Amino acid sequence: MKVLLRIAKEAKKYRGLLIIAMLSTLSVTALNLTAPMLLRNMIGIVSDGITEQGLGEIGVIALMLLGIYGLRIIFRFMSSYLSHVAAWNLVHEIRQKVYNTIQSFSMRFFHNKQTGELMTRVVADTDQFELMYAHIIPDMMTNFFTLIGVTTILFLINPQLALLTAIPIPFILLSGWIFNKKVRPKFRLLQKTRGEMNAQLQDNLSGIKEIQAFGQQERASGNFRDKNWHYITTMLKALKTSAFFHPTVEFTAALGTVIVVGFGGWLAFHRSLPVEDIVVFWLYLAMFFNPIMGLANLLESANQALAGAERVIEILDEPENVVDKENAVDIGVAKGGISFEKLDFAYIDNVPVLQDISFDIKPGMMVAFVGATGVGKSTMTQLISRFYDPTAGRITLDGHDLKDITLASLRKNVSVVLQDTFLFNGTIAQNISLSSPDAPLEEIEAAAKIARIHNDIMAMPDGYQTQVGERGLRLSGGQKQRMAIARAVLCKAPVLILDEATASVDVETEMQIQQAINEIAGTRTIIAIAHRLSTIRNADVIHVFEDGRITQSGSHAELIAQDGAYRRMCKAQDSAIVQ
Repeated sequence: MKVLLRIAKEAKKYRGLLIIAMLSTLSVTALNLTAPMLLRNMIGIVSDGITEQGLGEIGVIALMLLGIYGLRIIFRFMSSYLSHVAAWNLVHEIRQKVYNTIQSFSMRFFHNKQTGELMTRVVADTDQFELMYAHIIPDMMTNFFTLIGVTTILFLINPQLALLTAIPIPFILLSGWIFNKKVRPKFRLLQKTRGEMNAQLQDNLSGIKEIQAFGQQERASGNFRDKNWHYITTMLKALKTSAFFHPTVEFTAALGTVIVVGFGGWLAFHRSLPVEDIVVFWLYLAMFFNPIMGLANLLESANQALAGAERVIEILDEPENVVDKENAVDIGVAKGGISFEKLDFAYIDNVPVLQDISFDIKPGMMVAFVGATGVGKSTMTQLISRFYDPTAGRITLDGHDLKDITLASLRKNVSVVLQDTFLFNGTIAQNISLSSPDAPLEEIEAAAKIARIHNDIMAMPDGYQTQVGERGLRLSGGQKQRMAIARAVLCKAPVLILDEATASVDVETEMQIQQAINEIAGTRTIIAIAHRLSTIRNADVIHVFEDGRITQSGSHAELIAQDGAYRRMCKAQDSAIVQ
């Protein structure tokens, strides 16, 4: 009931269409109930012997039936089409809402989530709202009012026979309750396994190059086969329960027919029931048991739809970790001054990643973070962009606590160049202008020149309109990195974060990227993370991280003069270059 009420709340916007569709459904039901009564009148006229007056009455009945069938077409169209319009509009809105919700989550939400599983929730699970509103609810309404109407008419025709007809109903309802209790968890598990299968498929397709490069096609195929088979076996378990329930309901409903045949025949023999009443009773009896026998299909569909709806609502009700405070402000264009004040952070409780971090960055400074892998350098930059919030302490931008700044305002002031640059399937111009979609081509080209990628682009067949392919597969690693820098330059954010921007490029490309960094140095605050220490020697301040703490701070000259971790790292890299 909680799920149904939540679904109704989401569909409030389309209440008008749904009401018209439901009224049309009721009209179809009323017309269906009227037709047999007209046939009953015709049979009564025929059984009494047809006269000229009776022939005229039969003509009127025929015209009335024609009108009923014509109106039924109109109302059935309205019922079907309008319910589908409302349902698919609702699916569109819910799907967008789920996507927007997922998109707004902090990075913490995605730690244990797979892309394919989330895609299933956005696409397949939201489809279940259409099943609910365009099929299940209209069919349930039709069946309910048909049962009420037919039951009333059957009791008016012959109460004794109607009571006998109703004997199987309690048993059908009991079996429906048992079925619903058993099959609901199975359909919920089915949706989950479907998401797992999609997640495995997405992983395999995203890593197809690595799979082929290491000759792991058989293993990857086996992984997908396992997920695929798990989904199929889960489906078959759910269908097994349904396969048992369907014939059980049909048999129980058929008992009512057997009772009517026996007792109705006995009444006819004793002339206690006119011929026209027996015929119309049979006509209504078919209408009576059809919705009951359809109960199995409706319950199966309803459980499937509710299982999907529950997974959708689970996403919509997921609490957000990083959100705007009620009084958060838009700070406009920042100067770029950043302060860390006694900051602690942990991804998992009681497993600290950063401890007691405190330092200041003045506007226009270039600051570098160095240290071994896993000491918290990249985490620092993600905290600046507020992908996470500190466990303790705070970060300020121009004196404003990041939590007091709207996320939109903060992220307009911070641009990031990551080690693993993500390019979308589109043109080079579209990818560079990701942060500034309305930027003219002249500004895009200017940013590309600063990033030392303009000449490479102009050498391509279609220049800035060259398609990069999925994840930029048509470009080299160095080209993607320089495009990412161009993207950051075009953004014109006063804070630029370079997270291992030269880690996976050759020496020549590294020099080009270094030239690009030098060109923009001083025009904005730059925070650089680097394992190649040659790229950050010109930094104003270098912070050395060890075990989540800052153990050294100073310029390259100051740190190299000290007997510490920085000097050891420099010597190790110089030695590696000589070798």
